[in-house]
Amino acid sequence: MSHFSQIKTKIRNIESLQAALTDLGTDWKSGPVEVRGYQGQTQVADVVIEQENGYDIGFRRNSDTQDYELVADLQYWKQPLTVDGFLNQITQRYAFHTVLNESTRQGFQVAEQQVNQDGSIRLVVQRWNG
Repeated sequence: MSHFSQIKTKIRNIESLQAALTDLGTDWKSGPVEVRGYQGQTQVADVVIEQENGYDIGFRRNSDTQDYELVADLQYWKQPLTVDGFLNQITQRYAFHTVLNESTRQGFQVAEQQVNQDGSIRLVVQRWNG
């Protein structure tokens, strides 16, 4: 019986996910890499965060939804934040990178970037038509 949990996300772009993890100071490995779990069980993931306790956190693409889901044995979660807090931080940074990438792709440039007291990010982008 597997101890792995799969937590759904709305993350679809692996490069933005990797950039978000890097922003948060998280060491990660690009996959496919095995996620280590209870009693030597493993699952393959596209991005893996190794924990010091030998039980990893992974993100793997769900073939049905095309979203990346978090895969981990939550009994051995050893991060400073809860699972929800961790995913909230990743999701915010992921959204930030997704907006930047799409804006750049459409010819916009960041004119202003501000982190508000509540942790939200305000971006102003502009495009000059000449």
